[in-house]
Amino acid sequence: MPSTPLARPLAALFNVVRGALIGVAEIIPGVSGGTIALIIGVYRAIIDSAGHLVRGVVAAAVDGVRRRGQSRSREHLAQVQWGVVLPVAVGMFAAVFLGAKLLAPLIEEHPELARALFAGLIATSLIVPIRMVGGRWRAVEWLGAAIAAGIAFAFSSIPAAAPANPPLLLVALAAAVAVCALVLPGVSGSFLLLVVGMYAPTLDAVNDRDFAYLGTFVLGAIVGLSLFVSGLQWLLDHRRRITLAIMTGLMVGSLRALWPWQTEDGEVLPPGDVPTALVAFVIGIAIVAVLLLVESRLVRRRAMEGTDALHPETGEIRTQDLR
Repeated sequence: MPSTPLARPLAALFNVVRGALIGVAEIIPGVSGGTIALIIGVYRAIIDSAGHLVRGVVAAAVDGVRRRGQSRSREHLAQVQWGVVLPVAVGMFAAVFLGAKLLAPLIEEHPELARALFAGLIATSLIVPIRMVGGRWRAVEWLGAAIAAGIAFAFSSIPAAAPANPPLLLVALAAAVAVCALVLPGVSGSFLLLVVGMYAPTLDAVNDRDFAYLGTFVLGAIVGLSLFVSGLQWLLDHRRRITLAIMTGLMVGSLRALWPWQTEDGEVLPPGDVPTALVAFVIGIAIVAVLLLVESRLVRRRAMEGTDALHPETGEIRTQDLR
């Protein structure tokens, strides 16, 4: 069918909306931006384009120094789906800035309520890595998950050290780790920031337009994407079950950081307003449950055929699948 004059602008607008949905998910701990990208059909395009973009930039720098020309760089950059990636990026950044303004007051004024809500989101999202392991867990997978849970519990029990002005090196390291969640549907980058005490400072930096902080964060994310994501993809391709089991254990142990009643230093306090916290917890469960039901509808056929939902052999999920 020939395209109409409005087809390209409408496609760009649609991708901006898609990006906004991912951006909203990225700032809510427990809601995975990777899962949303998978549901709305841009997961594979984003991951593949990010890989080509990073390799293209690296090739440009290396070949430029060695005076080998830029043919390798151009080949990689030509494979980036710019018509998808750029509008999605615009929507993501717009949603992050708007969402940060809404979430920051909730976290500051109602910390118990926020932690209870986030705990419900995280607890339900555990279904994703558990389901992706597939079949009955072996002893080594239970052991890996248990060890990972213990490490995460101990780590999240360390008194929080989230300074108002964290060192920029710490900002870059946190971003490098958090960006890896993009490649793993079901894992929340915001939750990783929350566990290491960098979530609130990052929201504040967005709202305050702290460009030094934000620039460092973006740089750290780019470095993390180039160094870690390929490794994670290799592990998912070659050691998927144990990788996902360990990931599940890390998420379980990290729930310690979301006990609603605790001091600013992370010391556990006795329960306070239990009914209100329980309502927030249930709301968190409901949000992720709806997302998982939609995702399940899209990937059920691939799961029945034994296809890894993270790497569908048929390519990205198309919008027609939502019908």
